[in-house]
Amino acid sequence: MTMLSPPSSSIRIVPLPDAFLARIRAGIDDQDQPVERHIARGSEPLRDCLRPALPGEAILLASYCPFTVAGPYKEYGPVFVAAAAQPAPRLDALPVDGERPYLGATFVLRAYSADERIVDARLSSPQAAADDLGALLGREEVAFVLARYAAYGCYALRIERG
Repeated sequence: MTMLSPPSSSIRIVPLPDAFLARIRAGIDDQDQPVERHIARGSEPLRDCLRPALPGEAILLASYCPFTVAGPYKEYGPVFVAAAAQPAPRLDALPVDGERPYLGATFVLRAYSADERIVDARLSSPQAAADDLGALLGREEVAFVLARYAAYGCYALRIERG
């Protein structure tokens, strides 16, 4: 898997919280709903290991909230994770896979303030991501960036300064 980092700054991808992963693997998601168990068709984006699922792999579909502050931007959305714990992904670079990209050819980078309000957003690509992240994280008021899938708008990963 190819990885990209912003040229002038380091980043850190924040993994899904261990407590969330333990809870959904026990069967309950962030909205206290039962988790759905599936067999992957292949290509489902696994948020715990930052890679597409393999055909036939056991996966879970659960509701997740990447926010901690109450307010109008707090939202829940669907995420796929591997049913069994996986090795930790690399957390110091944006995952970009030329043949089967985790984020796809186009994705959204949404910058948030410390009080979890949207500051800025960009439609990005693997080629533009380093510059886009550098510009967003270079702004003092930006505390973190969420990458989202362009077509569905679903949460993909959280990025902070390294």
